[in-house]
Amino acid sequence: MIIGVLAILKAGGAYVPLDPTYPKERLIDILEDARPEIGLVDNVGLAILKGAKLNRLCQKDHADETSIVLIDVNEPRLLPHTNPEVAGLTSRHLAYVIYTSGSTGKPKGVMIEHQGVVNHTISRLVDFGINKFGRVLQFSSLNFDLSVIETFAALFSGANLHLLPNNIRIDQQKLWDYLECHSITLAVLPPAVLRDCKGFPPLNTRMTLVSTGEELPASQLRMLRELIPHGTVINDYGATEVTVNAMGWSSSEDFTGDTVPVGRPHHNKRIYILDKQGRPVPFGAVGELYLGGTGVARGYLNQPELTAKVFLQDPFAAEPDARMYKTGDLAR
Repeated sequence: MIIGVLAILKAGGAYVPLDPTYPKERLIDILEDARPEIGLVDNVGLAILKGAKLNRLCQKDHADETSIVLIDVNEPRLLPHTNPEVAGLTSRHLAYVIYTSGSTGKPKGVMIEHQGVVNHTISRLVDFGINKFGRVLQFSSLNFDLSVIETFAALFSGANLHLLPNNIRIDQQKLWDYLECHSITLAVLPPAVLRDCKGFPPLNTRMTLVSTGEELPASQLRMLRELIPHGTVINDYGATEVTVNAMGWSSSEDFTGDTVPVGRPHHNKRIYILDKQGRPVPFGAVGELYLGGTGVARGYLNQPELTAKVFLQDPFAAEPDARMYKTGDLAR
């Protein structure tokens, strides 16, 4: 599917990833909302679509059906080595729509543009020091936005991308062994994945571990630093609505705090801590976290009212059309 994603972007389209393990009802909701023109599937995905009778996308009006294309892994080898140039493609075109579940449980399609993907990927490549000799772990499914930094970190830099088998993903010991055996240099993992690693042998590789998706306990950070003595542990914070992550903190050996910081904003991104009137709070005071800069989503697909509630004009930015995302999280 990585080939499919790259092909869609080079053709000027936006990809909408679907997980074949999703319940039928969620697949229906996403497909009816996104109404894609083309569906790229592998054999597993094709079986899911046929089994759930989703090949017509469950639309009330079946006159506008989606073309289903089965990806043949051997076909790209037979095609010419050309780089298509799409006329009119700009940084403001959509790159992908990834669906997240809201408080109501109804999926929300977050629309991310090319400029957000490019900015985030290049800035993180600099932070991680990834180059063509790197080995990046693809842990997350494409339907999670953490996959964006994994996939494009490798594609942008020429590094090797290691697609993790499902049976290893759910086994912490096997995952740890995989990191060592394949000398992985970049892994982006939620804290829960490596929560019970006490007693594991330290890695001999210089791996950068990015912890994100949930709070990283201070005790777990100290454990991970002992297990990755030659590498770096980074605590990232963000949201799908701002292209993966917005800020991060690279851990230090002398850290003794009880709460792990989330650090400073990534390149070309901005963070604000505001009171209920939208004013910056005094230093050290608690306020609501707002995220701005390059990478703020276009909004939620087909949900203009919800978009207007959380994607607001950025009064602190120099650009007249700048917006910021209201996270609902508290910070200081």
